[in-house]
Amino acid sequence: MIGGGLPGSPRIGLEIVDVRDLADIHIRAMTAPEAAGQRFLATGEFTWMRQMATILRDGLGDAGSKVPTRQLPDFLVRLTAIFDKPLRSITVSLGRRNRHSTEKAENVLGWRPRPAAQTILDCARSLLAHDMI
Repeated sequence: MIGGGLPGSPRIGLEIVDVRDLADIHIRAMTAPEAAGQRFLATGEFTWMRQMATILRDGLGDAGSKVPTRQLPDFLVRLTAIFDKPLRSITVSLGRRNRHSTEKAENVLGWRPRPAAQTILDCARSLLAHDMI
C-alpha cells in the first residue's frame, strides 16, 4: 500500500489492534486475580482499507505520497478475483463490517486499545525505519 503498487483499496476492513496492546492485555489477564478462568477479546477499532490509506497518505508525509486513496468498486474486485486466486479469498468480505466488543476487557482489566490511526502510523513508521518497505 505504501509503495503505491495497488491501484486502490477494496471495500474491506479490519479491527486494528496494536501488538503493544496485545502484550498489555496478556499481562493484565495473567496478573489480575479476577481474570482467572476467563477469556477476553483483544480487538480494536474497525477501519476500512480506504481509511487506512488516507491515514497513511496524510500521516507519513513524503513516504505516504504514493498511497492510493481511491476505493475499488466491488464488481471490479470480483472480476479481477476470477484471474487472481489470492484475491478470491477477500471477495466474501467486501462491504462486511465486523463489530466485536472489548467491554469485558475494559471493565475487568481496565484495558483499552489505542486508536487505530495511531497504530497504523506507528506500524508504518517502524517498517520504514527498519527498511522493510
